[in-house]
Amino acid sequence: MTLEIVSENKAHGGRQLVVRHESLATATGMTFSIFLPPQAEQGGKLPVVWYLSGLTCTHANVTEKGEYRAACAEHGLIFVAPDTSPRGESQLGPVPDDEAYDLGQGAGFYVDAREQPWVGFYGMWTYVAEELPQLIEAEFPVDMARQGITGHSMGGHGALTIALRHSDRFRSVSAFAPIVAPSQVPWGQKALTSYLGDDRAGWRKHDSIALIEEGARISELLVDVGDADPFIEKELRPELLERACAAAGIPLTLRRQPGYDHSYYFISTFMGDHLAWHAERLRGG
Repeated sequence: MTLEIVSENKAHGGRQLVVRHESLATATGMTFSIFLPPQAEQGGKLPVVWYLSGLTCTHANVTEKGEYRAACAEHGLIFVAPDTSPRGESQLGPVPDDEAYDLGQGAGFYVDAREQPWVGFYGMWTYVAEELPQLIEAEFPVDMARQGITGHSMGGHGALTIALRHSDRFRSVSAFAPIVAPSQVPWGQKALTSYLGDDRAGWRKHDSIALIEEGARISELLVDVGDADPFIEKELRPELLERACAAAGIPLTLRRQPGYDHSYYFISTFMGDHLAWHAERLRGG
């Protein structure tokens, strides 16, 4: 697969790349960012942390505002941040969009769409869970036996559901203000209906609470949410995750951070904590 290096910058002794490639899963060009810490120049393979972004975001939001590079350089972590949806023109024509911020471009919700007009374009589950990891493994010095995953809001939903459905793949899982039960909240209900249709049984494999109820397990979980987050009661519902993990015996560290909101001011404040947590669990072979 041909990779186009859109930009490259030195940071904290490492290399920050923005890369574009053609995707089969979305029938479009897709862009992702990847930070290669200085340890990548020393030979050998390094652990990787995947970061999935939230509604309205591209790869650029966390790349420019996430403040992860110092921690990745310290701990020797590769950090990969994909886009949240297909965009622009594709092999099938213009990528469908919606006027609302919470549907269409910037709002792929990490599912493979089955409904018109999204089907054929919005294959974000396949892209993030299969196609992009295969590309990263082939092109960069990653140790795929040492993977962690995290994400924010819609991306927190994506990180949790991918980890729960591929628990053998990830040694560490965390999230910032995740949408934990999309089947039960307006953002999720709108997206899942639009992309997957009205059959709610088909939504369950994209709902963290439903997956845990049906027996999916991960070894442990770190979640931060701001107690001043305007979406905490209506869209995020962290108490549902707390309840489900307790019932399932999943060790959950849920931190309600006083005064913090839903923004990258919140994410950047605790990014170092999360990456140190991932690094501890990704050490060794």
